[in-house]
Amino acid sequence: MSIAFLPDRGVLEVAGPDRVAFLQGLVSNDVAAIPPGGAAWAALLTPQGKWLADFFVVAATEDTFLLDAEAAAVPGVLQRLSRFRLRSRVTLRDASADWRVHAAWGTAPAAEGIVFADPRLPEAGWRVLAPAPLATDAAAEDYDRHRLALGLPDGARDLEAEKSVLLEAGFDELNGVSWSKGCYMGQELTARTRYRGLVKRRLVPVAVEGKLPDRGTPVTDAAGAEVGEMRSGRDGQGLALLRIDALDRAPFAAGGALLSPRIPAWMRLPARERA
Repeated sequence: MSIAFLPDRGVLEVAGPDRVAFLQGLVSNDVAAIPPGGAAWAALLTPQGKWLADFFVVAATEDTFLLDAEAAAVPGVLQRLSRFRLRSRVTLRDASADWRVHAAWGTAPAAEGIVFADPRLPEAGWRVLAPAPLATDAAAEDYDRHRLALGLPDGARDLEAEKSVLLEAGFDELNGVSWSKGCYMGQELTARTRYRGLVKRRLVPVAVEGKLPDRGTPVTDAAGAEVGEMRSGRDGQGLALLRIDALDRAPFAAGGALLSPRIPAWMRLPARERA
């Protein structure tokens, strides 16, 4: 087992008798279906269905959800959720000072705190929310390599606020969207994108040969046509937002590096489904 402290994560507390109904109408996943001690991966969207933030919603106690989110995103998420509280019997607060977020992979951790399986992929491992940093045998950079190898997006490093569409980033295959729970903010565009087959680009894992390109570096094919852009990366691997119809023209160039897509087993692409 490997376990790493993730210093760039924070925690938002959503508590009270109306917490389920409150979040249910705002986030992409079905929070009513989360079992005690379990979690769901979900996103907060604009009314137009564009990504704002994503987080793990953890059923911490019988009347409290904890949202494991990017630390930099917590104030903005808190502000946006507060706008919709109205008369709901719910309290919202930044609880980052009370909890430390850890990731574990390999074997299940025997750790104090709230331990839950990462709901995106079994191979992703577990998360641990603890009142203080736990003993670790890995660094946050090691976890970053682990999630890049699996092709998992990492919030604002891989998505763009008010621009990214969930299905481009694998939220369907990675259990980040409920298609049965009913309406939530941004649901109409998300559903239309799925059922009309409107996804033209995907966030794809890539092997990087050469110097790692900066985030936002254009990706081009052999003819010089732009087919996407680089997102996060580390140590010869990364994620790039690429046109699906261009994937068979790989390898690609980005800056001075060569990018070769690595399509993970969990990812469903239209061209592969037709093959």
